[in-house]
Amino acid sequence: MGIEFEFDTKNNFLEIIAKCKTNDKTGIEMEAMTAVTLSALTIYDMCKSVDKAISISSVCLLKKSGGKSGTYIKK
Repeated sequence: MGIEFEFDTKNNFLEIIAKCKTNDKTGIEMEAMTAVTLSALTIYDMCKSVDKAISISSVCLLKKSGGKSGTYIKK
C-alpha cells in the first residue's frame, strides 16, 4: 500500500490517493478508502488550529482491476 499527496497551493486543495494491491480473492477497496479517509482526518487534526473551515470531501474509488467484477475506472 502506498499513499500519495498532491498539493494545489493555488486553489488550496490537497488530493490524497491510496494505491493498494492484493493477491486475495476479495477486494481491497475498503482498505484503500479507509487509508485516504484517515489521512485526511489526520491532516485536518493537524491544521484545524490554522483554519477551521477545512473540509474533507469526495472520498471515492477511482480505479480497480481484477476480482469478480473486473476492471472499473471512474468517469
